[in-house]
Amino acid sequence: MKANWIIPLLVLCVGAARAEIAVSANDGKQLRPGDSVTGTTPDSVSVLDFGGGRAKVIGDIAMPAAMIGPPTSVALSRSGAFALVTSCQVMAGDTLVPADTLSVIDLSRPSHPRVIQTLHAGMGASGVSISPDGKLALVANTRGDSISAFSISGKTLTALGDVKLEAGANPTDVTFSPDGKTAIAVAQRISSLVVLSVNGTQVAATGKAFSPGRTPYGAVVTHDSKYVINTNLGGATPPAGVTPERGMVREGTISMSEIASGTVTASVVVGPTPEHVALSADGKYVAVVVANRSAAVRSDPKFASVLGLLEIYAVGEGTLTPVARADTGHWCQGAVFSKDGGTILLQCAAEREIEVYRFDGKSLTRDGATIALVSRPGAIATASSR
Repeated sequence: MKANWIIPLLVLCVGAARAEIAVSANDGKQLRPGDSVTGTTPDSVSVLDFGGGRAKVIGDIAMPAAMIGPPTSVALSRSGAFALVTSCQVMAGDTLVPADTLSVIDLSRPSHPRVIQTLHAGMGASGVSISPDGKLALVANTRGDSISAFSISGKTLTALGDVKLEAGANPTDVTFSPDGKTAIAVAQRISSLVVLSVNGTQVAATGKAFSPGRTPYGAVVTHDSKYVINTNLGGATPPAGVTPERGMVREGTISMSEIASGTVTASVVVGPTPEHVALSADGKYVAVVVANRSAAVRSDPKFASVLGLLEIYAVGEGTLTPVARADTGHWCQGAVFSKDGGTILLQCAAEREIEVYRFDGKSLTRDGATIALVSRPGAIATASSR
């Protein structure tokens, strides 16, 4: 009888010890003058375990990835069984050219990730999201002015077609509402958030769009499906009748808008180039990654004096309230919260590393630990990122 308990107990132990996973897409194609790395390195995806407040790489795979666009070119299924990664660029000889790649990564063994399917979205495939029920994936195609839809069965994707947006819309990101009834496409060049209806695997344009600010970039939807929070590279929309002066310095913002009405309920100046806005697993906070004109290479004279910023805001009913801020590394990209909200991983492309931060609901502090990578980390996700 005693032996009969061994297998059930082992199963329980393995389940209890299951790693908390983050997936980082790393771009080896982005070279900068004056960098110590003078040649391309392999594009790759790294699987990280950061359960229990500690973070480490447990698996790597060489595969197409890109850091151009918002750090949302990775999506992880709610179960953690698979990830989707887009690549909007590839190398053709010595030249970077647009691409349309969407890869499916099997994570049944996180320490041994493997690509099990490669598909084509639209040209410039960038932000990618998985529906709350796990049956649909959407990809924003910056060069194709479209949103590509794919049905999901198990870990297999099937192309359903594209939802066309306005010519020149340049969509950089797309995200679902938690109730699964709506998707929001971020149309960067026309400074609009475009509302799409979702019914099962049917996605359609509603004809509704609104402007949250100038040059929106990436977005998340609050847990009540009522508001969308997004970054605006060009800052807030000027008052009626005011035209921004050519060459003026623009401070980036994050904004919160009511999806039903399109009303901007909050707009906060965060600094130059807000790369990413990431929602905590409980929906109470958003982390904003701000490049802050930091250098891309260590040889830049301002490397020591100008740092990036990681900012935390409390999410309220139509409000965004500053909570904490910390200086960071340089040219930073994506950030994710741990499930308990106490740990934040931040990708720093200049250093080619991931920094670790601690957050207690009031203060944000840098942990001494860093995770070194061969290529520039440019997008990151967990199963509860958005």
